[in-house]
Amino acid sequence: MAKSDDKQNTTREPAGHSNPYPMSRLAPPFELVDLAQQIAAAETMVDARASGQLQVIAEQIRALQQQARSVLAKARQDQELHHAECSFKRIPGKVYHLYRRTNGRCYFSMLSPQDWGAQPPHAFVASYRLEADLSWTHLQETMHTDDAHELVRRLLEEPGRQR
Repeated sequence: MAKSDDKQNTTREPAGHSNPYPMSRLAPPFELVDLAQQIAAAETMVDARASGQLQVIAEQIRALQQQARSVLAKARQDQELHHAECSFKRIPGKVYHLYRRTNGRCYFSMLSPQDWGAQPPHAFVASYRLEADLSWTHLQETMHTDDAHELVRRLLEEPGRQR
């Protein structure tokens, strides 16, 4: 029976062993202060990462707010231009010239100030092109939009096809 008792003692853990994980006496001692410092460092990193992400979101919100203001301003301008007097059918793609009467009312004309011999009957405001979506583009801006449309057209062309 002595042999079976020896077998049992070698497979059992020592009675004073309270840690379920193997430990080495060569490892540095694990102090509570070290644990607290690691937790504090982790909290600092988490806070910094969250703060950075929130900063990016805040910048995106500001950009979206500015974009919304621009969209609303453009919509107001388009509405005002659509309410201007006009005695002809407006055709998308054509340029029309806006004049202001002495009573403050605006109207569109097909004649530019140069067509009037630099002496238009009323104060010239600006020239606009009516777009296909019935929005208005200031004539000076049409060069930029035309360039952008040309670039998009070229990008959408087949890569192997040359003109």
